[in-house]
Amino acid sequence: MVGFGPADVPPTAAVKFVGAGTAACIADLVTFPLDTAKVRLQIQGEARGSAYGGQAKGVQYRGVFGTITTMVRTEGARSLYRGLVAGLQRQMSFASVRIGLYDSVKQFYTKGSEHCGIGSRLLAGCTTGAMAVAIAQPTDVVKVRFQAQVSSGGNAKRYQGTMDAYRTIGREEGIRGLWKGMGPNIARNAIVNCTELVTYDLIKDALIRSTPLTDDLPCHFTSAFGAGFCTTVIASPVDVVKTRYMNSSASQYSSAVNCAMSMLLKEGPMAFYKGFTPSFLRLGSWNVVMFVTYEQLKRAMMMARNKDSPL
Repeated sequence: MVGFGPADVPPTAAVKFVGAGTAACIADLVTFPLDTAKVRLQIQGEARGSAYGGQAKGVQYRGVFGTITTMVRTEGARSLYRGLVAGLQRQMSFASVRIGLYDSVKQFYTKGSEHCGIGSRLLAGCTTGAMAVAIAQPTDVVKVRFQAQVSSGGNAKRYQGTMDAYRTIGREEGIRGLWKGMGPNIARNAIVNCTELVTYDLIKDALIRSTPLTDDLPCHFTSAFGAGFCTTVIASPVDVVKTRYMNSSASQYSSAVNCAMSMLLKEGPMAFYKGFTPSFLRLGSWNVVMFVTYEQLKRAMMMARNKDSPL
């Protein structure tokens, strides 16, 4: 493999930008069924007033693999990849910014210094996370709506395709509908980005500094898995609120805070950790696939770039 040894040439900002988006799309292709199962478990138990294809009557989801099995049995295997097009659109616009620009923003905050403290890392993570949400929010809304949409038992599909979903939401809910839930999504992605990237950064630095591992595949795998677990634990409550609010009808919740309070009062504090297992399975595996692929792509692109460059 390209990245089995330490990198020789630092990748450029453009290589990181393109590599992050491509790696994130590959990770989504591998882990999308887990993400769909997570969404279904997160919206399970919410009021039936959701206008966007909530849980089918009588269907109960039990655990990640039970959810996947139930969906395949009642809706067909293709239901696991419902919303994939919007998901890939999201990753190309979202991951490219939040991951691909992270090192550049981090260097901006440290003014190019080689020493980078935890504060600069957190600030860079918050910055790129917020920038990414502002750009990619409509793709996230459409993805969540598709994943929550149930098409069995007489429930008609609300959206016939990705572009139809963008048009329908814009027509029925206005431009604000496409950016619905941006507040909790910025909060979620500030948390996710800081935890995911900073934890990966810190674990990777610690492994290189304190163990025989170098900047290679085993180091990337271990760092990514640790980052996935930490991120799931910290980000799950905000992620559940984001999913519920994005999937709600116009009158169901007055705000994201109202959504969170409604969940707490009606379902108890454990509602904020609904879908935790698929969240961890998805985020842990997504992190491993994404970061390992990202590191490989960066090196492959730099090798190709150096071969094509004149001596």
